[in-house]
Amino acid sequence: MTTTREVILNSTKSVISRFNSYFVPKHSPVQSSDAITLERFIKEHKKILVLTGAGISTESGIPDYRSADVGLYARSKNRPVIYQQFIKNPKVRLRYWARNYVGWPRFSSMSPNYAHKFLKNLEDKNKIVHIITQNVDNLHTKAGSKKVLELHGTSYVVHCLECDYTIDRHRFQDVLASLNPQVSIKELYSVRPDGDVELTPEEIGGFKVPKCQKCEGNLLIPRIVFFGDNIPKKRVQKVNDFVKECDSLLVMGSSLFVYSGYRIVLGTKSANKPVAVVNIGPTRADDCVDFKIEAKFGEILPLLNL
Repeated sequence: MTTTREVILNSTKSVISRFNSYFVPKHSPVQSSDAITLERFIKEHKKILVLTGAGISTESGIPDYRSADVGLYARSKNRPVIYQQFIKNPKVRLRYWARNYVGWPRFSSMSPNYAHKFLKNLEDKNKIVHIITQNVDNLHTKAGSKKVLELHGTSYVVHCLECDYTIDRHRFQDVLASLNPQVSIKELYSVRPDGDVELTPEEIGGFKVPKCQKCEGNLLIPRIVFFGDNIPKKRVQKVNDFVKECDSLLVMGSSLFVYSGYRIVLGTKSANKPVAVVNIGPTRADDCVDFKIEAKFGEILPLLNL
């Protein structure tokens, strides 16, 4: 099943995106015993640190990377742009921004799902120390959560690597639109977890990327941690502080195959604190967590009586 959405960019053109909104991988029905186990875990702990990954946003219509059959890696041979490629190769930067420009209207219009709102309610009940998210989709903030650390940054800010210039991503979309009035993509299918779409060389041809408005440099980039880049040290220290402060860790929707997430599990376990995982499919930490539940968030979370 597909969903069609039209987003007007200006008075002369529109982007119509057609995308599969069913990115949740295959899963078994929720077991009542699993709901009871998760409910007990949340009730028994008062300082829960939450780590969320791409799997928490699949029910909002954003795919993850690694899920069987429906993840990006299962559907496409293309891989995310590596940081050093973006820095060194102007063609890579042009291709990235063309795909990001076309995908932005849909990506930025995504809404929080039940899981995001569930965590907002736990925060309101003072059950959560902090939410650490590996996602760049801003959905926790849209849900109203205040205690959010975006481990891999945010897609909603663009900055220059050669000076201190920054610009809101929505405003940057207007800049790109003014430079590329010829762009008229009618159908988009392969939406990516970071908001990009897959385009042909012909569709990318002629696309223009602006220079920095402050220093005239060519290194405008979203404020996200690209593959191959490092998480800022201050952010890592904040994570370490949250691990010390918490009494437990709840992982939601992460395979933990990226080390920045896996190390949070290792740090929590080394402090002899319990770790629970809710994720469909295998994770890197399956052998060391206290328990793992495979269930769709929209099916198991409404069963909890908190």
